[in-house]
Amino acid sequence: MSSSSGCNRGRAVLPVTASLVPFLLLLVVVSCQAALVVSATHTHGHGGGKHAGAARAAFRAGDEQEAYARIMARMARMDKDSNMTIQSPDGDVIHCVPAHLQPAFDHPRLRGQEPEDEPVERPMSKGGAAEEEAGVFPQAWSDGGSKRCPAGTVPIRRTAARDVLRASSARRFGMKARGGGSSSSNARRDSTSSGHEHAVGYVTGDQFYGAKASLNVWPAKVASAAEFSLSQIWVISGSFGNDLNTIEAGWQVSPELYGDSSPRFFTYWTTDAYQETGCYNLHCSGFVQTNSRIAIGAAISPTSVYNGRQFDISLLIWKTDVRARAQDPHRGNWWLQLGSGPLVGYWPSLLFTHLGAHADRPGCYDIQGGYNTAWGNYFYYGGPGRNVHCP
Repeated sequence: MSSSSGCNRGRAVLPVTASLVPFLLLLVVVSCQAALVVSATHTHGHGGGKHAGAARAAFRAGDEQEAYARIMARMARMDKDSNMTIQSPDGDVIHCVPAHLQPAFDHPRLRGQEPEDEPVERPMSKGGAAEEEAGVFPQAWSDGGSKRCPAGTVPIRRTAARDVLRASSARRFGMKARGGGSSSSNARRDSTSSGHEHAVGYVTGDQFYGAKASLNVWPAKVASAAEFSLSQIWVISGSFGNDLNTIEAGWQVSPELYGDSSPRFFTYWTTDAYQETGCYNLHCSGFVQTNSRIAIGAAISPTSVYNGRQFDISLLIWKTDVRARAQDPHRGNWWLQLGSGPLVGYWPSLLFTHLGAHADRPGCYDIQGGYNTAWGNYFYYGGPGRNVHCP
C-alpha cells in the first residue's frame, strides 16, 4: 500500500478445485506512480461545447479526438437507454441500463446476445476457511442496500467528460499502461523500471477452476493524483511478452481514473499483455454484468479503521464446467462472485486465448504470510507507507 495507516490485511483462500486449463493465481497489492496527465478537474458535466474545446486542447491527435467522441457517444447512449438514474451521495451518477444494452454486447462476438443465466451449481471452497454470510455489498450509491436498479437492468457508473480529460490518452482511457501487469520474463514487476511496488502471494504448478480471496479494504493514501494503490486477485496465463491473459478484481484508489481517493470496487481483463485489449470495469466491451445491486467502479463504504473496526470484501473467481464448452463455446465462462453471496457477472471464455511473485523491495512493501483455520492461507501487507529503507 502506498500510505495507509497501520498494517493492512489481505486474506487469500487458495485454489477452489481442479481444471483443464493451467494458470497462475496471484494476490497483488500495488502502488504505482504514473506519468503526469492532462487535468481538467474543474470542468463539470459530461458534454457540451466547453468540454469539446477542452478535448481538442487535451487530445490534439485525430485518433485521440475520435476516441473521446466515441466515449462521449457511448455515455450519451447510456443516458438514453437508462430506465432509472440514481444520484450517489459521493457525487457518482448510476444509470440503470437494460442488461442486454450494457457495453459488453458491443463486442463483435457478443453482439445481439443477452446475459447468460446464472449457474445453479457453484464451487465449494476448501482449505478450512470460514464462510462469511451472504449479504449486501456495501457501496455508497446503494445507501446500505436500500437502493438498487430494477430487475433486468444493471447499474453503470456514468463516465463524465472530466474523467476522460484527466487521462493522458482518450484512446487508452480505462486501460492500464502497456506492460501494466508484470515484466516480460516472469510473474513479478521490476519496480526499478516502472515505479510499481508489489507485494504478491501466489500459487502455480497445478490446474485450477478458480480461487477465492478476502481483501481488507482501506482508504489508502496516495501522494498525488498520478499515483494509484490497489489490492486484487489476479488470474493469469500465457507469456508476458504479447499474449498474456488476465482476469482481475479487487479494490483500488485511483484519483486519475475516478477523480477522488475513495477505495472502489473494480474489474479488469486483457488477452494481449495490456497492449490493445481489455479495460477497467465496463469502460469497454467484454465483462458481462448480471447483478442489479452492484456498481462496478463505485466506492466501497464503510472501510477499515486503524485499531478499530475492520472491513473486507471476499471475491471468488471460478470457471464453469469446461467440459460443456466442447458442445457450446459460450460455456466455460469465468464468473465473479462476492464470497459465498451474489454473482456479479462473468468474463466470456471466448475473450481469451488461454487462461490458466514476490515483494520486489521488502524495504518498501512487504508481505507476511500464515495459515489458520478461520482464514485459511492469508498474508499481511503494506503498513504506514513509504519508509526510510525504500530507495
